[in-house]
Amino acid sequence: MWNVDDPGNSSVQLSEPVMSEQASLIQQFMNYLQAERHFSPHTSKCYAADLQQFCSFLSKRAAQESQGANGSNELTGEQVNRKLMTVDTDIVRLFMSELRDKNYCKSTIARKLATLRSFYKFLVKRNYIASNPVSSIRTPKQDKRLPKCLEIEQIDRLLSNPDTTTLLGARDRAMLEVLYSTGMRVSELVALNIADVDLGNSVVHVRGKGKKQRVIPLGPGAVQAILHFLDLRRNDTRSTSFDADALFINKHGQRLSTRSVRRKLDKYLLEAGLDLSVSPHTLRHSFATHMLRKGADLRSVQEMLGHQSLSTTQIYTHLSGETVKEEYDEAHPRA
Repeated sequence: MWNVDDPGNSSVQLSEPVMSEQASLIQQFMNYLQAERHFSPHTSKCYAADLQQFCSFLSKRAAQESQGANGSNELTGEQVNRKLMTVDTDIVRLFMSELRDKNYCKSTIARKLATLRSFYKFLVKRNYIASNPVSSIRTPKQDKRLPKCLEIEQIDRLLSNPDTTTLLGARDRAMLEVLYSTGMRVSELVALNIADVDLGNSVVHVRGKGKKQRVIPLGPGAVQAILHFLDLRRNDTRSTSFDADALFINKHGQRLSTRSVRRKLDKYLLEAGLDLSVSPHTLRHSFATHMLRKGADLRSVQEMLGHQSLSTTQIYTHLSGETVKEEYDEAHPRA
């Protein structure tokens, strides 16, 4: 059976074959995602893990059909390829049913279905199969969950915690200011280079998903925080050994990781007495919600967030609407 490491493990090398036979269908699909669709390594690993689970399901079914429930479920790469090409809609539905029986949440099932839909669309495109067995299966209706959002007073408490007299404290203040000022993803934050920041024009150039670039305004607080951090960085005695390109560096002078950003955020949440379940993505949610609450145009917020679909951005209008309703109930004399 083929193996793919944990999607969260950054050591996974998807350029290596994921099955013993070369040119496996899944490996071709992985190469396509990275070379042609420009998927991030993390997203590609998630797709690979979903397909591994589907292949395990197909192998288990094959073992039950040929040897009974206790038989071996090991298939060769060639056999897996053949199984994948003979999948029909009923088999996909059985896979979805098994996921529900195992109490997978609707969003996870929807993601795995999306993976299969993309994979089989690829096989049709490459003429391996005539039709997509997933195309007629509807995505499970999702429960509406509004993203968590910090209030402005909570944001102020969080941003005031780093000790900006030190290099790392100034870095942390600049890092948090940029996350909230722009709504960028944490992966985009750590990928920033000094050259991406135009402090004179108060904008930052961001490389987003699919290598798409966008320009986002920087608020005065973020500009001042970056200027202060860069000033301390230039005057640090170790500055010649720092990564010359990376904007945000760790204590060793190398590019900061997303995991380090989360650890630093946890530290300041604790110090500010805020909910420890808040994540860097919560600052992105807070940015979008506060922008819309103050009357920003929905399409402008979509552009700044780097959302491909406007419907993805519209969830923040629901969150803003709830706040307006609460304020109405509290303020209107006949509410």
